[in-house]
Amino acid sequence: MSQDWHTFFEKQKKPSNYETSIQQVEDFIKAHINEKIALISSGGTTVPLEHNTVRFVDNFSAGTRGSASTENFLDNGYCVIFLYRLKSLEPFSRHFTGTQILNSLEIADNDTITVKRDFSKQLVSVLRKYKSSVDKNSLLCIPFTTLSDYLWLLKGICEKLTVLETRSLLYLAAAVSDFYIPTDEMTEHKIQSGDGPLSISLQLVPKMLQPLTSSWVPKAFIVSFKLETDDSLLIRKARYALDKYNHHLVIGNMLQTRKYEVTIVTKDDQKQIKITQDQIDNGIEIEEFIIEEVSKRHDAFIRNHH
Repeated sequence: MSQDWHTFFEKQKKPSNYETSIQQVEDFIKAHINEKIALISSGGTTVPLEHNTVRFVDNFSAGTRGSASTENFLDNGYCVIFLYRLKSLEPFSRHFTGTQILNSLEIADNDTITVKRDFSKQLVSVLRKYKSSVDKNSLLCIPFTTLSDYLWLLKGICEKLTVLETRSLLYLAAAVSDFYIPTDEMTEHKIQSGDGPLSISLQLVPKMLQPLTSSWVPKAFIVSFKLETDDSLLIRKARYALDKYNHHLVIGNMLQTRKYEVTIVTKDDQKQIKITQDQIDNGIEIEEFIIEEVSKRHDAFIRNHH
């Protein structure tokens, strides 16, 4: 691990749920030791500005891709560790908002509750898949909030996954902040507006892919993401990341079209995956095709190493 990473972890406290979460991960891996396990990170990270946090830097990620991909990994026979931003979208429950559920229920004269027919079919389909994951104990959800929480948990989970060697897959869909404030440079209490204009100095977060591929989980199949707004940069920057960090696959997406078009990029090739408006209108999500392709490439990776 680089000195930058040593310094980062020395200055950032472990999250309060660290020991409990890592024990849950260890037990989960033992229960599925002969199966493929995907670690999926999802949602955005916050960067606190105070120890007693009132203000923080955040991003727009709602966890849509990570939560949808989790369901599709389960459909493809994986067990999943879902490392997600607390209160972001989660697998299965993401399909239903609070008001949508309330509007789909009816109260009869005897105060019994029934589900409207048009909603019932969707509910049954999602509930059946959810119950299957519970019965098989195939999904473990681990929450985080801050950047520090996320990186501590990511490192700890990866180190536990090493026993699976090539059967472990990392799908790093979380939107991770590039900047942070070291713990020893934060103010203790709420920053006061009465003190005048605020000037903040943010430090660069060390790139996690380097220690991840070299020491945290070196035999895993690793998938990262690249989001751009300039399409002329997308493939070039994806290939640069693959060469620099020596992982296996980058899913490139443009901000404007990410919900219906992505490009799978490896060192040797690239493949576009796209869905039509008709498919979107019929409830088909692009993650179904992304995970199908990723799973095939992971299976080939396993065969090549055995």
